[in-house]
Amino acid sequence: MKLLFNLFAISGSALFAGVLLAIGVLIGGYWKTLSATDFLTSFTDFLSLVPRAIGVVGLTTVVGLAGSIWLGYSEKEALTQWLFAAGCIGTLFLLTALWFGPVNSQFMAKSLPLDQVIPKRDQWLMLHTVRVALAVAASVLSFIASNR
Repeated sequence: MKLLFNLFAISGSALFAGVLLAIGVLIGGYWKTLSATDFLTSFTDFLSLVPRAIGVVGLTTVVGLAGSIWLGYSEKEALTQWLFAAGCIGTLFLLTALWFGPVNSQFMAKSLPLDQVIPKRDQWLMLHTVRVALAVAASVLSFIASNR
């Protein structure tokens, strides 16, 4: 059972990083070619596709980390790594809820003045790299923890 949770934590967070990286590089690269108006339309089109992928890998990651922390609670060295990995994913979720959620809503509602859309999009993409880094860090920390 422990191995299964460890695998979910490692692979879930690595897949999470991959999905986020694809969003940033593939879709983000495309968005950078668009005008403000076209970006807002495209954002709405693409955003509806994201929750399906994020939901699966996010749930796998959380289940894996929770199980690994629970089953590895008595292993102090490994537990520290598991907690740091969970902290990375928790920070990722907080950043998503507190900053990306409201900005995504502004993009979807097309409520930003057009002259602010491109700078906000660029800020979105820059901060998105932080989410990728947090997911990668969680995967690496999970791998390290599973080998302690």
